[in-house]
Formats: sequence, structure tokens, C-alpha cells
Amino acid sequence: MSEDVRVDVDGRTLRLRRLDKVLYPTTGTTKGEVLDYYARIAPLLLPHLGRRPVTRKRWPDGVAGPSFFEKNLPRGAPSWVRSLTLPTPGSSSGREEANFPLVADLPTLVWLVNLAALELHVPQWQVGLRGAVKSPDRLVIDLDPGAPAGLGECAEVALLVRQRLADDGLSAVPVTSGSKGLQLYAPLSGRQDADAVRTYAEGLANQLAREHPTLVVARMTKAFRAGKVLLDWSQNHAAKTTISPYSLRGRDQPTAAAPRSWDEVVPGELQQLRFNQVLERAERLGDLAAPLLGQGCAVPARR
Repeated sequence: MSEDVRVDVDGRTLRLRRLDKVLYPTTGTTKGEVLDYYARIAPLLLPHLGRRPVTRKRWPDGVAGPSFFEKNLPRGAPSWVRSLTLPTPGSSSGREEANFPLVADLPTLVWLVNLAALELHVPQWQVGLRGAVKSPDRLVIDLDPGAPAGLGECAEVALLVRQRLADDGLSAVPVTSGSKGLQLYAPLSGRQDADAVRTYAEGLANQLAREHPTLVVARMTKAFRAGKVLLDWSQNHAAKTTISPYSLRGRDQPTAAAPRSWDEVVPGELQQLRFNQVLERAERLGDLAAPLLGQGCAVPARR
């Protein structure tokens, strides 16, 4: 339907606009279907957003049109949408700020998605009850393939990384990104700062790049990445964000970041999943990323 619709979402009245608007032209997926996905996946998604400031990537005219990242809460936000003013990650002066939304409930999630916020990006740290930035509670290793390498090579590298993390007492959860690659997350103790976590991840990446030079690269320069998998340790910087588990992606197909079991991480077999597949798996398997909601170990100092 092209007209606005007023709906009750957990006691909040929301005006949803142009539910028949096609956001994914390749599949004809509409805004109404996108909102339905987010409403149904919310019980699994919301705990992973937690008290993390959410940066959104919006496609007002659908994925065939322009997009932009948005940190600040938009004008006209309902008074019940919770937000927190924090220094802007990456600010050179440290004095620039943004008013980030905290997406802890279904009405806030639906309100943001109604603005065509298809992607939800979060840091590896949370904020405390009084708004203070806490130490990271997750480690992330982002596996990014350089053509002609693809998800198969990412799966091969993921198995190598999993073993190295296990050797150091860390338990990893694989998440197909919904884009090109694969991410590995490990819960942390929350007692080490981002510099310590990033240093550990960099050391691990460099070690694997030395041992598997035809498969793994740890340098960000694109010229070195062809046919290899970039083991991106830099995502552990306090200023960086990654796509949240269960978030949609702004690709041609309505794919989503999908937590996987390690039995699925098989080179040559692993595929990105569409949002309907993610919903079916959620109903059948529950939250495969649930270990990330608990406390993990500290990262060791790498030699």
C-alpha cells in the first residue's frame, strides 16, 4: 500500500510509510517485507545491539540508488527513542560528537528501519548505564576476499584462525557477512582496552600471513590482496564498527549477516544467506551467536 499506515508496536504508535516501495529491485523485495524481517528477527538481533551505539546505512530509494551512513539520531525522532552523545569515532580533535541511537527495543528498531536503514553497524564495545564507554567485550576478525578468491577461501582461512584462537583460550563464532566475506567473533573478558585487543589481532594476522603467504594477507593495501584473504585485524580499533549479526545488507540480493555453526564452514560449500533463510534458521536453531552475549577470556600477549 502506498499510503501511510499507523501501527501499534509494543505500545508505541508508529507511522509506516510506503510499505509497497521496492527496496531490492532484483528480487522485488518491498519495505513491508524488510520491516517484517526485522520485526521477526528482533528477539535475536536486539541483544546483539545491546548498549552499542548504532550507525546506520540508509538507502532511501532502495539498493539501486544512493546510500549514506548516518550516526546522529535524525530530526523528528520520537521522544521515547533513547540516544547517547559520544565523541565521533575517528575524530581528529576528539571534540566532535554525535548523538547515536541506542536500539534496545522493537519500536526503536522499526522506526529506524522505516527510514530505509537497511544496515546496522556497531562497535565491539558497549556503553555503561551512565553512558561511559567500556572496554571491548568482543574480538572480531574480518575475512575479506580479494578476487578471484571468494567465500570458499574465507572458510579455509576461518578454520586456521579458529584453531589459533582456541590455542589462546578464545572461542570463535563464525558469521557470514551477507556481503563477500566472513567474520569471526570471540567474547572477551571486557578487562582489556581496545589497543590490547587490536595488537593481539594484528599479531595473529601477521603470523598467519607469514605461514600461509599464498592464502592470507595482513596488509590493507589492495595491490597485495588479489587471490588472497585479507585478515582484517583493524576492525578492533575503538573507532571502527562492523555489521551486526542478523542485519540486512544493501546488496543486489536481500542477504543478511548470518551466524553459522562450525559444521557449516566448509570450503566450497559455504554460501551467503538471504533474509528468509536467516528467519527459517532462527526458528529452527535459535541464536547461534548467543555465546557472544556471555563473558569470555582475555587475549594473551602474542610473541
